[in-house]
Amino acid sequence: MKNWRKLVLAILFLFPVLASAQNFPAKPMKLVVPFPAGGPNDIIARVIGQRMSELSGQPVLIDNRGGQGGVLGTDAVAKAAPDGYTIAISSAGALAISPSMEKVAYDALSDLTPVTLVATVPEMLVVATNVPAKDMAELIALAKAQPGKLNFASSGPGSLPHLAGELFKLTAKIDIVHVPYRGAAPAVNDLLGQQVQMTFLDLPVLLPQIKAGSLRAIAVGSRERAPTVPDVPTTAEAGFADLRIENWYGMVAPKGTPKEIITALHRLATQAMADQAVKEKLAAQGATLISDTPEHFRSFIADETAKWAKVIKDAGVETAK
Repeated sequence: MKNWRKLVLAILFLFPVLASAQNFPAKPMKLVVPFPAGGPNDIIARVIGQRMSELSGQPVLIDNRGGQGGVLGTDAVAKAAPDGYTIAISSAGALAISPSMEKVAYDALSDLTPVTLVATVPEMLVVATNVPAKDMAELIALAKAQPGKLNFASSGPGSLPHLAGELFKLTAKIDIVHVPYRGAAPAVNDLLGQQVQMTFLDLPVLLPQIKAGSLRAIAVGSRERAPTVPDVPTTAEAGFADLRIENWYGMVAPKGTPKEIITALHRLATQAMADQAVKEKLAAQGATLISDTPEHFRSFIADETAKWAKVIKDAGVETAK
């Protein structure tokens, strides 16, 4: 009798959740972008969010909450109601790097629920036009001939471009100096002004300057050559297979969001990413859409966290923890 009552109660409890999932979304959704408007994260979220809105018939409202390299906006989602109506498309920095660099108020795998890996964007190694190196071998030779004299810009301490430079130092066994900036834009400006010699940054950020000949592309960190710059070799082709570096963006929801709602969110997001117009718009930005399962995305975050934690340790990167 007791077991029967428990079964009835379980069904009664589950029924509203199932009904809610079937009707999801039944009101506007908030899609948090943990960076200011105009950057790669924002562009990806707006293109996908617009298509999600068209498919669902409900508005998807973009909420830009920049700060602390994506940490503040991601933390806001971790603290949001677990009903599927507040989600984020966050980045490698906030989900896999910052927790090893500083104290953050959330655990990416305990306080957030992965929905899907959305897209990858290759990191591009470029040099200022006054640097006498046209490929990876020449750049490494130049750095070895002048240990501690060349420097690399990043968009901030603990950012993916920063750790990309540190990984470059480790794999190529060179001594180059990190110069952090408050964002990608000032880093690019000083690179154009030849005040720094090189940088790793998201391909879309650098593409206009590469096309204009204002910066020289050395290598791209993706598995294959980027269609937007097909003449630029990958780091693997240049002899550094371990120097594969891609930024990535993934959709997450608050901890405790019902599995049925996560399934509905996943279905809606992947349908949006399957749209040909969406693919074309984001391919023009250098992004490759991925669309995987929540389970795989969880494993991916864990693997990326371990990878960058090792780089931080091996390179002796100073942390604020």
